[in-house]
Amino acid sequence: MSKVIVPISEGFEEIEAISIIDVLRRADIEVTIAAVEEIQTNGAHNIKVLADKKIEEINANEFDMVVLPGGLPNAFILAENEHVQKLLKEFKEQNKHIGAICAAPYALHKAEVLNKNFTCYPSFEQKIRLDGYHEDNIVIDDRVITSKGPATAMEFALEIVKLLKDNNSYQEVKNSLLS
Repeated sequence: MSKVIVPISEGFEEIEAISIIDVLRRADIEVTIAAVEEIQTNGAHNIKVLADKKIEEINANEFDMVVLPGGLPNAFILAENEHVQKLLKEFKEQNKHIGAICAAPYALHKAEVLNKNFTCYPSFEQKIRLDGYHEDNIVIDDRVITSKGPATAMEFALEIVKLLKDNNSYQEVKNSLLS
């Protein structure tokens, strides 16, 4: 069974985080929510989520992928947190999948794990770089997958299912969601 870590901090984008967690779990992918700050974390729209672990407890060797939801100030906190940055670098070194949506590709950029081609929340490319930015909903560049924002979260999560499992699992979950 594939295992994914989803780090969250204050101001995470709820639609993105919950869509990723829910869709992956529907595909029988084990998802661990890792709190960067407190175990109970407030999202950008005051929805509280209880994490499974603290980020310091996460061992990169136990996971197949790390996926960062966006939202503010979450994206900036993930970009500045030493544990998140270390984890991202370890995933890149181990040639594992890395995902980020909305403003979170900024954290990949700060960790120097963002590949050439990417997408993000429109205008956030100004904080990352213009070279390699695409307006597509989802961009996959080798082992790094990025997406635009809340409205693309379900599509993004389904693509992760396809990456970690197979096309049949992707199609089954997609159909069950009426997508």
